Amino acid sequence: MNERDIFDEKRETKPAQYACTFCGERNEYQILWLKRTKKKNTPARLNAQDRVRYDKSKDYMVRIDDAVVCKNQRCRRRFEIPSSQSVVFI
Repeated sequence: MNERDIFDEKRETKPAQYACTFCGERNEYQILWLKRTKKKNTPARLNAQDRVRYDKSKDYMVRIDDAVVCKNQRCRRRFEIPSSQSVVFI
């Protein structure tokens, strides 16, 4: 069984503020997330173990973007997004 049997996937962009690690300027960036929402109807081909897993599952989002480009015209360097929030439960 795959997660695609349990969840519907949809891409979303959400704004977030980050400071560039090189120049220190703080700006708002559009970050790409993959939103996984639990299907409304239980899939028919699940066995007992998979059904328990389906019942316990929750909606969540996974961050797709790992890095962004600084918006400062003088810097324009690519920096990594802090990894403290790569999965968010809804």
